[in-house]
Amino acid sequence: MSANTVWLAVINTKDHLWLALVSVEHPIWLAVGFLGQGLFSARFLVQWLTSERMRKSVIPVAFWYFSLAGGATLLSYAIWREDPVFIAGQAGGLVIYARNLYFIWRERRDNGAAA
Repeated sequence: MSANTVWLAVINTKDHLWLALVSVEHPIWLAVGFLGQGLFSARFLVQWLTSERMRKSVIPVAFWYFSLAGGATLLSYAIWREDPVFIAGQAGGLVIYARNLYFIWRERRDNGAAA
């Protein structure tokens, strides 16, 4: 096997495990892309579990951290891929995620100063 080979596991709809050998020129960047997608997707799991626990729709602070981490990782992958649509989408989202975290930090700071 060459250094450019990655094993990917795929589960079909009948719950059988299929392994496919896929040749990838840059396996590190493929891993970065999957890591970013995993982080980005985790934010929805965090939001859903928190909302279920609170019995109402809630966006926890962890949602914004996962958004920022996943978005930054996916942005680096998009830049490597040289995909302007992907780059614009991720870069725009990073501004929103960072701004929400800024509001949260500012509110905590102001509430701490008022106490």
